[in-house]
Amino acid sequence: MTDSPNDVLLRFGKVLALILQGMCALAGGLFLLLVPIVILISQGMLPGLFDANDLPVVAKSPLPGVTLAVLIAVSLAALFFFFAKMRAIIGSVGEGDPFIPENARRLNAMAWLLLVHEVVAVLVGELRVYIANLADAQGGNAIDYSPYDLDGVLIVIVLFILARVFRHGAAMREDLEGTV
Repeated sequence: MTDSPNDVLLRFGKVLALILQGMCALAGGLFLLLVPIVILISQGMLPGLFDANDLPVVAKSPLPGVTLAVLIAVSLAALFFFFAKMRAIIGSVGEGDPFIPENARRLNAMAWLLLVHEVVAVLVGELRVYIANLADAQGGNAIDYSPYDLDGVLIVIVLFILARVFRHGAAMREDLEGTV
């Protein structure tokens, strides 16, 4: 029951997951690189490149900027591992054996990773609003943020359910093989 090794959708999915994984690694590294840069700017230690007075929010306190960069890096790390699990599942489908206990564990891990991403996304949204309102404290243009995006939560629930379906399917398959 192996799928054709020339299955275009599987190859596309595997390549796309690899590209997205690489983008997460690159972007996550860049956000982690921002941490010392924000700290150095706030201390006035990069006079040739940045002046702390040009960034009054950073000059007051680097903590919100550093926290934002770290949270985004954490979110990107969760997505990096999410896409790694996705590539592994795609590989098992290509081998013709997707209903294995390992794929159930992978789907469960993917659900947890996506849940981490969703929680961090809410924190990032709130922190972005906080920083924007700090920057515009004199202007009076307060920014609001709504964390109510149910798409991600729905996908997390679907992944947890699929993990149970795969776990049950793998167990049924083992029982069937044991009775033959």
